Amino acid sequence: MRDQTETGFSDQDKALLTAGGAMWSTATVAGLPPLNMADGPMGVASGRVDERDIAVLTPAPVALGASWDDDLVRRVGRVVGAEAARSGVDALLAPNLNLPRSPLAGRAFEYFSEDPFLTGALGRAWAEGLQSQGVGAIPKHLTCNDSETERHAVDIQISEATLREVYLLPFEMALAAQPAGFLMAYNRVNGSYCSEHALLMNQIIKSEWQFSGLLVSDWFGVMEGTAAMQAGLDLEMPGPGRQMGGHCLDMLVRGEIDAARLDDAAARVAATARRFAGQGKPAPLDRATLIEAAAAGMVLLKNEGAALPLDPTRHKRVALIGPNWTAPCYQGGTFAKIAVDPSLPTPREAVEAALSDRFDLRFAQGCLPEPILPPMPVTPVGQDDQRGMLVSYFDSHDFSVVPIAIEIRDTNSLTWFARTGIAAAVDRAAGVCAAGIFTPLHTGPHRIYAGGTGAIRVLVDGVEVHANDTVYAPADIMGRLKSGEADCVELDFPDLSPRRIQIELRHVPAHVQGLWYGIEGPDRTEALYAEAETVAANADLVLLMVGETSDASVESKDRQDTQLSTRQLDLIARVRASNPATVVIVNVGHALDLGFAEDVAGLMLALYPGQAFGPALAEVLDGQREPGGRLAFTIARQDTDYPALNLTPQPDGRLSYDEGSLIGYRSFLANGTTPRFGLGEGMGYAAPALLGASLDKDGAVRLRMANAANRSGKAVLQVYAAWPEDRHVALVGYAAPVVAANSEQYVEIGLDLRPLRRWRDGCWLMPQTIRFYAGLSLDDALSRPEFASLAI
Repeated sequence: MRDQTETGFSDQDKALLTAGGAMWSTATVAGLPPLNMADGPMGVASGRVDERDIAVLTPAPVALGASWDDDLVRRVGRVVGAEAARSGVDALLAPNLNLPRSPLAGRAFEYFSEDPFLTGALGRAWAEGLQSQGVGAIPKHLTCNDSETERHAVDIQISEATLREVYLLPFEMALAAQPAGFLMAYNRVNGSYCSEHALLMNQIIKSEWQFSGLLVSDWFGVMEGTAAMQAGLDLEMPGPGRQMGGHCLDMLVRGEIDAARLDDAAARVAATARRFAGQGKPAPLDRATLIEAAAAGMVLLKNEGAALPLDPTRHKRVALIGPNWTAPCYQGGTFAKIAVDPSLPTPREAVEAALSDRFDLRFAQGCLPEPILPPMPVTPVGQDDQRGMLVSYFDSHDFSVVPIAIEIRDTNSLTWFARTGIAAAVDRAAGVCAAGIFTPLHTGPHRIYAGGTGAIRVLVDGVEVHANDTVYAPADIMGRLKSGEADCVELDFPDLSPRRIQIELRHVPAHVQGLWYGIEGPDRTEALYAEAETVAANADLVLLMVGETSDASVESKDRQDTQLSTRQLDLIARVRASNPATVVIVNVGHALDLGFAEDVAGLMLALYPGQAFGPALAEVLDGQREPGGRLAFTIARQDTDYPALNLTPQPDGRLSYDEGSLIGYRSFLANGTTPRFGLGEGMGYAAPALLGASLDKDGAVRLRMANAANRSGKAVLQVYAAWPEDRHVALVGYAAPVVAANSEQYVEIGLDLRPLRRWRDGCWLMPQTIRFYAGLSLDDALSRPEFASLAI
């Protein structure tokens, strides 16, 4: 371990520095400023988890990954850095450098790519952009936090070779950005929690990589403080310390840690605070980059008859059909969820504003959105001019007294963490009452949903209609909160009279509490289908937008399957039958079943484009911009083709990475399986072509490009390499140039051969000969002969 001491700090000061001083900041000792942190990566998340803390929302990493554009991703990181600086945040828990080894991964939208090299390169670029604004990047979650099921307890079984070759590579590549630190994951790896993993922290990160930054736990992720300190963890979060902090003095006295270990941890925390605390550089919001990045992540996979871009001479009547036109999914539902400006234009509003002067646009919803938890569209009791619930906070279970605080909350999910300046009295036996006026739009059966971290009551017009008196032990409350499970009661509303909906929560003391609720109206599926069929039949072209809601991809849960909902699949089939000229736009954040692709004229993945979704989509449809994305993950023809699917651990908690290093496309190649859509696939509106490739003496690849179209267009050039005996290849370089109309140009790509390394018997091995391939997608590259062979 490196010798590092902090002069001017007592042992007490040093111990206090090993744990946070509050929920989101490090301790303040001896004049050292606190390091204020926040969660990312799509923006600067509210430490209060509060929908009123509006912030900038960038495209999700899954969309940035599809851009294959380091410079653009760096500029997006810069946008987030400026936003963090404006918010007084010194360091952000981002980027996420985990990998979607299964399409069911609940947080796949936070991952750049299934390819570790692409993930590492884009993660480095994003971190560089963030830190250019004086805000520290803390890449997460190191390591193998690639799924959400039982993530606090799952024990990942993985060979050291696979660990180093695949899952640590993105973090190793991020070192070039000199990040503020790394966030250690909740899960175990080969028996040890990541926050107590000596191989990861002491051996690899601190010794082999010579990393001088901070190693911090995920929040409430330290299970045993002594083991964590001995293994190399520097900072327990949040604070005050439960396992480290002042407890480190006792460890020192008992001889469980030595003075050098305490010095090392304290020095890293202090150095990081000095480097980033108060150093942020705010800047005006770069809206142009947000629109550019949103469009650059949209992946056009099929475009029969040049259906896109829209042409008023061919497509005068255009139908906008589908639930995501008016209820788009901007992001997933994690604790890092960004509170977006409610005035943002929906895709429908943006497209109508931009195109209605040249096109006859007609809209049909097609089917209702299908969130796991429906919204609660109410007005606060006594305040008809606002939206949301009137939320009253009590310091006991007695709601007959005057509340300690009252506020209006326009959300269907409330979360309160202790020590974050919230109104709720979460750390004692207390309660919350949320009340609002609901006016039905249709008569018939309505379902009210309610859940929380304590006993629940549901009242309608003052009458109790449901009660659940379950009381949760403090240790179980976080699990309850993350489950999001809600009770449901069905009531008949025979008329459209306003109803007073009241949801009550009574809880025991804990460091976090939550209350969530929603209401769902009568099933109108057939009527909505019929309307959509009529609108589609009378259009020259149908733009059908389907997809997810923000609670479909969530923290602590993985998905059950890769399908769109049955209702949306039926909508696609019925609209397609009404009008074959249908382009489907899919608003999801992960690989999914695209079996319907063969039946439609066009297919585009919008992914999660962030707050500029509407304006960017309008420009893409209009042809002002290209859909610039190329797949950064593989889409299989059937789920059984994925090298990993099931993410449920065994009864003993183990989850085995049996596919080894054959993650994603590597497995498809090794097994001779053809995907539906492969890595790097996608198209714009130009006609880029690769005419030739050669390997220069200095090891760079020189590629000759052409574009026969009358407009400039983006090309995503990819270079792959392989060991002589392997059927699979690895990405080792890429570039995303714009090629001018009717022109040829040369592009040079520097190579990074680390993806070819193999860990054997405690050291790295490289092949004696390397085969190189280049193309505009993986399939294109491998359809060509190797363009070079290099002897090492």
